[in-house]
Formats: sequence, structure tokens, C-alpha cells
Amino acid sequence: WRGSVSPQLREEAWRGFAALDDPLTALLDMLESSRGWRRKGPSLEAWVTCELQRWLQARPLPGPAQCSSRLKQLQARAVRVLAESPPSLVEPLVSIFQLQDADRSPLLTHIHRLHQEGKFKEAVMLGLELKLQPELDVEKMSTPLLLQDKVTLVERYVAGFPDLQRRLLALLDSWCRPGFDIRAVARQHPQVTCLRLERLSPRVLSRQALSLLERQGLDPALCPNAVTQQRLAALHYLCYKRFVERSVSQENWTDHVQGLVGEDEWLREELLRLLASSDNEAMAARCALDLSLPEERLPAAVAAELRQLKLQERSTPSRTPEMPFEDRRVDYYQLPIAREDIHFLASWEDLARHEDELLQPGQVVGVDLEWRPSFGTGGRPQASIMQVAVEGRVFLLDVRVLSRPAGGQVSQAFSRLVSQLLSDPSITKLGYGMAGDLRSLGASCPALAHVEKQLRGSLDLLQVHRQMRAVDKPALGRGEARGLRGLSLLVQQVLGKPLDKSQQLSNWDRRPLSEGQLVYAAADAYCLLGVYQALCREPASFSLPEDLARSLRPGCSERSGGQELPSLQEASALAWQVPVAENEDAAPEVPARAFRVVCDNMLQGLARSLRCLGADVLVLGAGEDHRRAAEVARQEGRIILTSGLPYHKLRAQVGAGRCLSVDCSLKAQQQAKAVLKHFNVHVTRADIFSRCQACNCDQYLKVSKDMMKQLVWLNSHQEGPSS
Repeated sequence: WRGSVSPQLREEAWRGFAALDDPLTALLDMLESSRGWRRKGPSLEAWVTCELQRWLQARPLPGPAQCSSRLKQLQARAVRVLAESPPSLVEPLVSIFQLQDADRSPLLTHIHRLHQEGKFKEAVMLGLELKLQPELDVEKMSTPLLLQDKVTLVERYVAGFPDLQRRLLALLDSWCRPGFDIRAVARQHPQVTCLRLERLSPRVLSRQALSLLERQGLDPALCPNAVTQQRLAALHYLCYKRFVERSVSQENWTDHVQGLVGEDEWLREELLRLLASSDNEAMAARCALDLSLPEERLPAAVAAELRQLKLQERSTPSRTPEMPFEDRRVDYYQLPIAREDIHFLASWEDLARHEDELLQPGQVVGVDLEWRPSFGTGGRPQASIMQVAVEGRVFLLDVRVLSRPAGGQVSQAFSRLVSQLLSDPSITKLGYGMAGDLRSLGASCPALAHVEKQLRGSLDLLQVHRQMRAVDKPALGRGEARGLRGLSLLVQQVLGKPLDKSQQLSNWDRRPLSEGQLVYAAADAYCLLGVYQALCREPASFSLPEDLARSLRPGCSERSGGQELPSLQEASALAWQVPVAENEDAAPEVPARAFRVVCDNMLQGLARSLRCLGADVLVLGAGEDHRRAAEVARQEGRIILTSGLPYHKLRAQVGAGRCLSVDCSLKAQQQAKAVLKHFNVHVTRADIFSRCQACNCDQYLKVSKDMMKQLVWLNSHQEGPSS
């Protein structure tokens, strides 16, 4: 029985049901007298059961009374059948025989039997169908599925039961506590196969716990360990931005780290460890001084630098003042307006004074938002500043002040002005990743929660940028080798100089904003106008296709019925459709299996994609320094693929043509295509899947199905390093 059924057969079955005096008893008689339905896969008995369920739903008959002895007898028989049923029959049987209202004792006994037999998913699914979750131990039911990374099913299991959701969160949070070893839990469940312990690291678990917490609207205090793990991840990120990229100022770094660490002794210990691992003793000493860390806990070299800094502080207590507006470094995009043309609006009077300028019909405006980074330790970030740039001026709207109190006069005036601006199709709104910005705005101002649906006459330059990178060389575009990305990269490619992003991670909730923050916020919005004008003027210079170029021109936007921009999916997909151009100076063709590279840890998706195509790819470990890539490249003749600012240092160590900077904002497949195109790598059908994605080995051994099952079981139960 393959389950391929004609409408005529279904009609015949339904006529048969209608002719029966007691369809429910007849169904049980059929199931009890045959065995074909007990195995997995389609069967005639299973099809008849599902059809009877549909027939009863379409033409409900007066069945036995809810508490009648006859119904109880039918339910008792149905429970015995259910005990042997495959998962596909559970829902029909529950519906037909109203088992959710049956005697719970035999149902609970059956669920416990399934659990003891190692059928953890079946036990949870049956409890879910019968709504028996409150009568089952949520930790016992959830743990085996969590070990198999079936988090979505566990979330379905506790949905609608707040107490169970809290207990699940408490379980996940207990696995996030410092020093916890998930292998101890796995050893307590030897029946669990296909363990996914690598998906149960404290960092991954903390993200899952906080995501569930946010979706259910519960108090973060329920997950203190998960919050601590996210704060630790944020510390790692900030140290990378400060010590490796050097893209965060000392002041902003200190401000964020103080907020993350607070009085938590464990996080303080982790911070000391991170500072001790830095190879820049002077910078580490400055951080230790600003955070008042104990000198005796620091490495000797850092402690010596710290003592020197303290002496300098006593002799010259004043710090170097912040660089003024006029003296910004000339190697970054320069705001082409005077400082007095940046207006900070923080009151009803400010809004009324500039309303006509903001809502002038027919103009083009750049829109951006800034918020204090939460580093994943809170809910959705709430906007602090909304920037609106018009020709010659930038308005910075103080969202935190103007949106409070909700429903007040100022809040109403602010939300009305923003709604008019965004919904007016005659005003062209430019942005870069506008959807995320508008969601943040809605989180800050409830009256604007659905403003994204009101948006008219907008152009998201992120889509245009993706189109440019799809047509041009994605991995080695202008500026990408310098570690630029996002809007800063687009501005560099179009206007010649990147944005100075040093204030991006500053505290945007602080008032008053610093001079650097005001200039940064204004430049972030005003540069959109310059990019838009340049693209409209010379679209061919930026490899824009003709239809997209037309949609950029004034008068061809959404309000005039012109052709719309391609969707994000279409723009991304184009990267795989661009043919390789003929080039006389192209590099000699390299067979895929002879192509040997080493990737940094941020490019694991790219590594797997290249291995799928036969390339020999090594990946640095999470704790390995970038200098290790240079050593491996020199010793084994490999090419380095990197994703950050270490590109210049690495290129200097291995020579020209042996190091490539990859754009992390692209998907792994797009990155792989760009790398193959850049190095002229030739892939044949025989190369595909010639290497293992996980270990990079190109040797395969054919084994039987039974041996494979044993190997999977052994692998899931072996004593390995804790993830």
C-alpha cells in the first residue's frame, strides 16, 4: 500500500463508513485483527483510520455519551491499539476516540513505557497530543530530546504551560552554570542515541534560553547563568574589537565592560584571563587601570606597564581631549556640512520648529537609528537616536525622550511625525537594513510598533549593495581587503572613503551625547544621500544592471509605479548566476583537489562549502591566534582565507596572492563561489563530496548499515572533550 489514492476510492470509503452501524467499533475490530499497520510506513489500515477521522470531522455523528460505559470500553481498546501504533496513527486515534478525555492512568503508563524503551520523541508527541504535560515530569521528558538538539519540539511540548516553561528555563539555565559538564547528563541517559553535545555548549544553551525567555515574555532573572554566559561572550567580542580590530575607543570599551562585569566575581576572573592573553601589554594595562583591576592578579609585563601608567597619571592627570569636529582623520568620509547644521531635537517645541523641513514633499531623506548595544544579554534593542538627513542638514531625534511617557503629548507628536514621514510616498526614504532599524524603533515606541507596514516610497541600499557585490567580485571588492563591511564598505566603494565606525558601539543612552557621537550619527545618515546621488549618476560604474539602475533614478520609485528593487533572496541568489568573465590575465586553472587553504575560525561555513567541492581546507581552532594561519600556510603551502583586520599582517607574512580577505556578510555559498572565481579553481563532478565536511579527510570506507548504526552509537557515547 503506497498511499496513492484516487478520489473515487475516497468516496467509496466514505460511503462504506456511512453504511456501518458502529464505525468506531468496526475500526477497532480491523486494527486488532491485522498487523500491517504496526510497522512504520504507509498501510491500508492507517489510511482507513485517517479517512474515518476526516469523515467524522466532516459529518459528526451522535456518538456514545461522554461518560458512558460504552465509550470507556472503546477508549480502553483504543489505548491498547495506541500502545503499538506508529507515530502517524497517534493523532487520528486520539481524535476519533476522544482519548484526551479518557482515563489518564493507562495513557500515562503507556507514555512511561515508551520513554523507558528509548522512544523519547514518541513519548513526548503522545503527551503533547493528549495534553498530559502537567502530569509528566518536564525535566525527564525534555532532557533526552535536548541532548539530541530537538529544542523546537521541547518548546512545543511546554507551550501554553507557563509553569512548565519556567521549569524548562531553569533546566537550561542549570546547564549554563560555570564549570558544568554536559557529559555528566549524557552518561545518565545511555539510551539516548545521536547525541549532539557540540550543540550544548554554554554559549549555545544561553542563547536558546534567552530566546525562549524573550518569546514567552518571562523575567530574565529566571536565567542568571544564561545571562552570565552571554555577558562572557560579549566580553570576548569586545576584547576582539579592542585588541585585534582596534575599532572601539578605550572610553567606549571601558563603559561597556563595566556594565557587563559589574560585581560578578566570575566574570571579573574571566576578564583578567582575557587581558592576560593579550599580546599588547600597554593596551591591557590601560584597560586594567580604567577598570581598577588588582595589579597582583595581572601578568608581570602588564603589571609593570600598569605601574608606569599610574606614575604618568599622577604627573599628567588630564587625558588627551577628544578630537574636535574639524580635525577628524582625513582617511574617512567627511561630513560635508557645518557643525551648526546638525540639529538635536529633544522636545515638542523642537519637533514643531522643524516639522516642515522634515516632511517637505518630494525630497529625499536618509534615515538611520542608533541604540546602545545589548550584546544579546537583553531583549530587542530599543532605539536611542533617530537620524533624518535632508539636503544640507541632519536632524537627530532623541527617541528616548520623545517617546516617553507613552500616550503623552510629546510622544503623540513624535509618533505622528514619524508615521507621516515614513508613510508619505512622495518622500524617498533611504536606509541600509531598514527592517531591523524600524523594529528597534517599534520596540522603543509602542505607537510605532507596526510602522514597518506603513512604509511607502523607501529604498533600502542594503539590497542595492548586495546586487553590486553579486555582479562584482564579492570577496575582493574595493575596500573589503581592509576589513570593511556593511554601510562603511558601501560608502568606500561609492564615495571613495569609508565611514569612521569608532563610535558605533558607544553608549547611545548617555546624555549629553559626546561631540564624536553627534558627528558619527549625522554622518551615518547623511552619507546615504551621497551614495544615492552617485549611484543615480553613474550606475554602470558600480556594475548595476539596467533594470536596477532605472529603479534608482528619481521618479522611478514605488510612488510612480516604476520597477521595484529585487527582493533580498533574489539579490543574494544572483551571486550564483553570474558567469565567470574571460580574462587574459587570469590565474592558471587549479584543480579543486589541489586547492589547499587554511581558514580562520569565523569562516567555518565557507570551509564546509569548499570541502564539499573537493578543496583541502584546514580551520583554526576557536582559541588559536591568527599567526598560526601564517605558520600553517608557510609549512604546508596553503592559501590563507581570513575575515578581519589581521589580513594585512597575514599577507605580509605569506606574500602577495597567498592571502584573501572574505566578506563575512555574504552567505557561505557566495563566499565559496567568490574564492573559487578569484583563484580560478576548476571543480568537476568527481570532486563534489570527495572530502568529508567535518574532518577534511578524502578517504572513504564502505561499511554496512548495521556497522554504521554501531559507529553512530559509539560516537554519541564516547568520552570526548566537553563542548
